[in-house]
Amino acid sequence: MHKSGFVNIIGNPNVGKSSLMNAFVGEKLSIITSKAQTTRHRIFGIVSGDDFQVVFSDTPGIIKPSYALQASMMDFVKSAFEDADILIYMVEVGEKELKDETFFKKINTLQVPVLLLINKIDTTDQQLLEEQVAYWQTQVPKAEIYPISALHSFHTDVVFNRILELLPESPAFFPKDQLTDKPERFFVNEIIREKILLHYKKEIPYSVEVETESFADSETIIHIRAVIMVERDSQKGIIIGHRGEALKRVGIAARADMEKFFGKQIHLELFVKVNKDWRSNERQLRRFGYAIN
Repeated sequence: MHKSGFVNIIGNPNVGKSSLMNAFVGEKLSIITSKAQTTRHRIFGIVSGDDFQVVFSDTPGIIKPSYALQASMMDFVKSAFEDADILIYMVEVGEKELKDETFFKKINTLQVPVLLLINKIDTTDQQLLEEQVAYWQTQVPKAEIYPISALHSFHTDVVFNRILELLPESPAFFPKDQLTDKPERFFVNEIIREKILLHYKKEIPYSVEVETESFADSETIIHIRAVIMVERDSQKGIIIGHRGEALKRVGIAARADMEKFFGKQIHLELFVKVNKDWRSNERQLRRFGYAIN
């Protein structure tokens, strides 16, 4: 007997969804920062064994969208409800509700198993944790509740074993040696975007998209040329910084992570271009791989 299924992770921004998937997969597939809306796409992380394959799906944090890019991000969340064999609803200690009530209603009407994970339990005490468990039992009565710490891999093994029990009987959806559905260029873009999220403040990281123009892979080195898109000329100046120092810092940090990820020397060229109001332009959003209804 072989089991396979899609295990889709949803929740508010910054509850630890990306940390959880990375912990399950054993690779850093989703970028992680302390800022909201770090994850923009739906990313698969695939874990395979002799008799099972779990396709984890990391999704953007649930928000009420203000512009076309955010609406596309919520479309990725909607799709996670549609094809889930198991749904993981992730909350953090102290949290009381989803940012969008319509998603909360969907959780309670789903016909598939729901695992509600209370994350970041290393930041609280036993009494508050017991209160949290009791609260969520009343809010999502059909869910199985598991207190965890994704960052420290505490109780994630218990959750993974339960997932294996709940998986439907099915052949594998992907080759057994495949880790994700995304191409190499996607991870180049995400690594650069993570460094921008970490190095810049306010609106700048949210106005940025990254596009890899060339990816030339040889035996010992990968030559990469990537473009950082911003919405306005003033943002371009901030990204580059005085004498190019800010952009250089991003490039050095991104190259170090890429060398770990790809296991090769990286030659990285970064450029900055203005792509006016790309976050509200449906044609540009399609170009960058966002779902547009």
